[in-house]
Amino acid sequence: MTTYMRLVEQTLKEGVPEILPWDLEERLEQGATPLLLDIREPYEFAAMHIPGSINVPRGILEAACEYGFEETVPKLVEAREREVVVICRSGNRSVLAARTMQLLGYQYVCSLKTGLRGWNDYEQPMTDEMEQAVAMEFADEYFMPKLRPDQHPRR
Repeated sequence: MTTYMRLVEQTLKEGVPEILPWDLEERLEQGATPLLLDIREPYEFAAMHIPGSINVPRGILEAACEYGFEETVPKLVEAREREVVVICRSGNRSVLAARTMQLLGYQYVCSLKTGLRGWNDYEQPMTDEMEQAVAMEFADEYFMPKLRPDQHPRR
């Protein structure tokens, strides 16, 4: 049996590229227009996201990438030959989603290493569901782990 983090590590070894927050910032400042794909859950996206990103939760990603499904997102379907940066909270779910997209034929897909936590640590802007700026202090608190006692590793 494997673990979540081992699966992420193995997937990275299979060739999922990553981009760091400062590299993404630089590319955006230079006028690059990658599709910013946030695969977190809708409530996470509503709380904060990178301006201009779209939200397609990981749970419906495969169907969203194809025509003919209720979950179809045409902008995503048509991005198979476009640069796509997959985004999540910490950069782990996005690795798995990026690999799925590679298997579905996406040519230029990568994962945002460190996710939105790293984006926030690098002091980059985020907005909420109303496209209002999110205060960095709020984001700092939001990204703090909040594990219940039963969620801690067992010894």
